[in-house]
Amino acid sequence: MYTLKDAGYECYLVGGCVRDLLLGLHPKDFDVATNATPEQVKKLFKNGRIIGRRFQIVHVRFGREIIEVTTFRGPHEDATEHATDEGMLLRDNVYGTLEQDAWRRDFTVNALYYTVKDFSIVDYTNGIKDLKFKTIRMIGDPNVRFKEDPVRMLRAIRFAAKLGFHIQHDDEISIKNALDENIHLLEAVSSARLFDEVLKLFMSGYAEAVYELLHRENIYQKLFPANKASKTDFYFEFVKQGLINTDKRIQQEKPVTPAFLFAVLLWPAVETLTQTILKHESSLYQAVNLAGHEVVEEVNKRITIPKRFRYMMYDMWALQLRLVNRSGRRAYKTLEHKRFRAGYDFLLLRSQVNQVHENRSDLGNLKAQDLQVLGEWWTKFQTESEAGRKLMLKELPNNNPRRRKKKTRKS
Repeated sequence: MYTLKDAGYECYLVGGCVRDLLLGLHPKDFDVATNATPEQVKKLFKNGRIIGRRFQIVHVRFGREIIEVTTFRGPHEDATEHATDEGMLLRDNVYGTLEQDAWRRDFTVNALYYTVKDFSIVDYTNGIKDLKFKTIRMIGDPNVRFKEDPVRMLRAIRFAAKLGFHIQHDDEISIKNALDENIHLLEAVSSARLFDEVLKLFMSGYAEAVYELLHRENIYQKLFPANKASKTDFYFEFVKQGLINTDKRIQQEKPVTPAFLFAVLLWPAVETLTQTILKHESSLYQAVNLAGHEVVEEVNKRITIPKRFRYMMYDMWALQLRLVNRSGRRAYKTLEHKRFRAGYDFLLLRSQVNQVHENRSDLGNLKAQDLQVLGEWWTKFQTESEAGRKLMLKELPNNNPRRRKKKTRKS
C-alpha cells in the first residue's frame, strides 16, 4: 500500500480483511483496491502477476503470502459488456472511482475501505451500521446482483454462517425473497466453480451453521438434488454430525480431505439407493458399488468432484463392508488398506449417530449396538500387540474354519 501511495496512486485495504479486523477476527488474506491499472501495478512490483479474464487483478507475492490488488470498478452501464440472457456477467473490466467501486461490491459489510493516507475507514454503503446490527445486506437490488453472479447466493449463506449474522429481510426486495426467485440460476454456474464454492462453504470451520442455513433457505436440495433422503431426521443428523466433526478438525488445525466431506454429504443418497438396488442385486458389495457410482455421476452434473476424491469416496464406502468381515487374514488386509483411517472414521460416525436411533437398521442390517461394538473392536485392534490381535480374531463369533467333508471314493 505504501508503494502504491508513494507512486501517487490511491490505495485501500478492502473487503473481508477490514470487516474481520473491525469484528476482532483474524483475516486470512488481504485485498487492496487502487486507481492504478493492472499494468501500472505490475510495473511497481516485480513479483506481481496479472490474472483473470472476467476480472483482471494482480497477484503480488510476499514470501508465501499473496496480496490481491484490484483496480477500482466502474458501473456496468458504462461498459460494453458480455452477459448471458439471464444477466450473468461474462466479462467485466470496467474501471471507475472509489465510490463507484464501493457500489459495485456485493454486500455492505464487504464494502469498507481502510487507507494509510490518514488511517481512516471509508464507508459509502452503511456497512459499519450493518456490522453493528449483524446484518448481511446486498448492495443494490438482490435480484439483479444474483443474476450478475448466482454464486453470490452461496456467499450470502457463507458470510451469515461465518459471522453469526442474519440475512437481511426488512426491505421490500429482500435477500431472502431473491434467494427463492433466483436459486435456479445456480444451474448456469460451471460445475468446477460450484465444487470450489462448496469447499468454501463446508471447509472453513463453520460447516454446521452453513448446513442448517442451506436447509432453512431451501438451497441445499438445489445443490444436491440426488440427496432427497437428507431431509429425514436420521440422515439430517448424520450429515450434521459429520460436519460438526469436520469443524472440530479444522479448528484443531488437523487435515480434512474433500473426499471425506463429500462421502458424508452423499451417504444418505448412497445408502438409500443401495437398499433399492438390493431388491434386484443379491450382493451387498455390488449394490454399494453401483449406488456410489450412480450417485456421484448424478452429482457431477451439478458439481464436478475431481477423480482423485471420487476414488477415495468409493473406497470409504466399500470399507464399511470390509470392516465387518474380519475373519482370517481379512482384518490385517483391511488395516493395511490405504484408506483404512478414513473408512474407520466414517464407521465411527455411523456408530455415533445410530446410537440416537437405536431401532434403526443400518447398512447390512447392523443395529446401533452392532456398530458400536464394531467400532470399539477396530479401535482396540489398531493398538494391540500381535499376540493380542490373534486373540481378538480367535474370539470372533463363527471364526472357526469349516472342515471340509471327505469325499467318499466310489468302489
